[in-house]
Parts: sequence; C-alpha cells; structure tokens
Amino acid sequence: MTAEQQKREAARYAADLVADGMRVGLGTGTTARFLVEGLVERVRAGLHFTGVPTSDEIAALAMGEGLSLATLDDCPHLDMTIDGADEVDPQLNLIKGRGGALTREKLVALAAARYVIIVDESKLVDRLGDHHPVPVEVVPFGWVTTRGRLETLGLDCTLRGGDKPFVTDNGNYILDCRPCAGCDLADPATANAIKLQTGVLEDGLFLGMAPLVVIGMAHGVETRSAETSF
Repeated sequence: MTAEQQKREAARYAADLVADGMRVGLGTGTTARFLVEGLVERVRAGLHFTGVPTSDEIAALAMGEGLSLATLDDCPHLDMTIDGADEVDPQLNLIKGRGGALTREKLVALAAARYVIIVDESKLVDRLGDHHPVPVEVVPFGWVTTRGRLETLGLDCTLRGGDKPFVTDNGNYILDCRPCAGCDLADPATANAIKLQTGVLEDGLFLGMAPLVVIGMAHGVETRSAETSF
C-alpha cells in the first residue's frame, strides 16, 4: 500500500473505535481528513457522537459532512481524541504540528480519557527530530527575539512561510525547530525549557502521553501501546 492508503486504513481502524454517544476530539491534517471520512460512514450506519475539532479546516470539513460538532468549552471532558503525528519514537513520544494546530491538538489530547494516534509506517523513527522539525507556536510580536532564545537551547529555528509567514488559527507564527548536536527532543527538560521562553505559546512535543498508536503498514494495520511499544 502507498503511504496514503496506509493512513486511510489506520484512520478507518480508529474510526471503528468510536462508540455511540462518545465525545471525540478530531485532529488536524491529512490523516484527520481520512478519519472524518471513516466517521461519516459510521454515522450513516447509525453512529451518534459529538466531535470537537482542533482547527477551522477540520471543523468546516466535518460540518460540511453533517457531523455533530461542539467546542472544547462545551465538552471539556472527552472520551477519546484521535489525531495524526509527524513522528513516533520507540517510547511513543510524538512530534506533531505540521498542520499548525499543535496548541489546540494538545489541549484536546489532554482533555481525553483515551488518546489514539493514526500514522503510516514512515512516521516511525528511532529518535524524535530524525526527519521533521518540532513546530513551536510563537506570538508574532518580537518573534525574532523569541527565535534567538530558542536557539540558545540547541535548536535551529526557521520561520514557517518565510517572507509570508504561516499564521495559525490562533493568529500566531510557527517556528520549525531542528535539534542541534546534544539536544534531545524526547527529554522532558527540553520541552519544559522551550515552553518557558517568553513568546512561546506551545510546542509540538507530545511526550509521555501513552497513546494507542494505530499504524498503517504495507501488510495491514498494527497497533502499539505503552505495553507493546517497538
């Protein structure tokens, strides 16, 4: 299967985990769009659930398909959140945020009793930062000085969009940050140091959240959890 087919199969598997009456956080990105497709099929077959989207894009897609939606303020306690990831390490730590919705994604993840991540097999890495930078959402005012402080932590940071900066649904910028030698993105101390910088709203390091990871593989779907990590 292609990577796209693997994502679709993983998304369908995750959609089948949703039970009647659940409140479900809906992630952002290409994999989340496949998830919406799977949930639409389940709703047409009789499923009733309420979705809490993490971006305007996914909200518009889900609403256009007739799914029942609410905000996190309406539903502060979720039964499940289903989302994608850019990288998954052997301890099931994640890098997320290529879609720019990392802050909302983390809020919805923390509100859920069960956290499910759907990926294709290319997202499995030995070390966070092997293939993708970690996105960091920063306020536009003084972003250059914020970048400078992040670089003192051992990160090489690039403004997403360059001269035409990408703007999040929250009205902020994204710095894509790659670790330099000696910077361990899976170390909670690194994530804490990033979050402590004035001007930083949130980072795309999702550490120690013990998700169920649903992986689309060439031969089918596999799952990993804290008990069965790779």
